[in-house]
Amino acid sequence: MSTTQSERLRELVEPLVTARDLDLEEVTVTPAGRRRVLQIVVDGDSGVSLDTCAELSREISTVLDDTDAMGENEYVLEVTSPGADRPLTAHRHYVRATGRLVRFQLAEGGELVARLLKADDAGLDLEVPGVKGRKPTSRRLEFPEISKARVEIEFNRKERTAEAGPQHAEQAEAEQAPKPKEA
Repeated sequence: MSTTQSERLRELVEPLVTARDLDLEEVTVTPAGRRRVLQIVVDGDSGVSLDTCAELSREISTVLDDTDAMGENEYVLEVTSPGADRPLTAHRHYVRATGRLVRFQLAEGGELVARLLKADDAGLDLEVPGVKGRKPTSRRLEFPEISKARVEIEFNRKERTAEAGPQHAEQAEAEQAPKPKEA
């Protein structure tokens, strides 16, 4: 049974990634002139820091130097995290996008932009923004109803205390309440 280069690279890299409690999202090798680019995309529940990517890159480089997985030709190694507007393709992606605005392409046709409130095994609980002064509405979207989904980038998003849970909402209210003057 033969394995492809990407499968072999995945087998080499995955233990290094999982040792840091991260997920190996993607391994791609693409030609770039005379050399190739090996891109390794990793993600975690609380994101991935630049330092973590750099440390992981050094570890992966050492492992690749000790094997012939990339062959004799030159290559460039890139260890990165998924972009902010990356497609949501696995259940863990939806869980990590909780609280974010998401653009859904629906299987039946059409598009929906809504805030992801909760992801469970069957689907998603959403808040659809109100239009022209109307209040937002709740909606349930089952996974089979979704053709594609991608996080929308929000530049002006105001943090909402309700999303953080009741404990945080009470704390935020207490912090905003006027403080009594000391005598």
